Order: sequence, then C-alpha cells, then structure tokens
Amino acid sequence: MKEVVKLFDALSDPTRFKIVEFLLRGEKCVCEIFPHINRTQSTTSIQLKKLVNAGILKSHRQGKKVIYKITDYRVCEIFKILNHATKQVCSPDCCLY
Repeated sequence: MKEVVKLFDALSDPTRFKIVEFLLRGEKCVCEIFPHINRTQSTTSIQLKKLVNAGILKSHRQGKKVIYKITDYRVCEIFKILNHATKQVCSPDCCLY
C-alpha cells in the first residue's frame, strides 16, 4: 500500500504530472522536457529527481545528456484510464516492462 501512496503522491504535483504525461510519448532529455512544461531546467531537474526517487522514472546518460524514461508500467496504465475519453495511449517504448 505504501508503494501506491508514494506513486499517487508523486503524480499529485501538476508539474510532475505534466512531465510524466510528456514522457508517455517516449524517453526524453531534460533539454526537451523543461520547455514543454514551462519551467526552468533546474526546477525541472528537481522534479525529475523526485520522480526517480518515487520509482516512476529512470535516467541514463547519453553523452552529455541525461535521458529519462518511465519505468513503472502502472503509470502508463493510470494514464490510459485517465485519458480513455481522448483515446491517448502510451507510445510502445514509454515503459520498461
């Protein structure tokens, strides 16, 4: 139960919610994420770290870039349910199963 509460707590912040929603389309670097959510790169990095600590995202380096990807399949399922009316679905590579 603690895991589920941690998951929903992390997603309850509007900025983190937008980040995860953006990552449903596939992995992205910080340089792609921060303009999309209209936040500074440092603010975005702080929110990304919270999502990583919650077990929702995973990061890896690709040269000088840090790439983020959804790692918890439950997140994709939650967004599928929330966006059912708009028929938005996760990209095939949004989650690591």
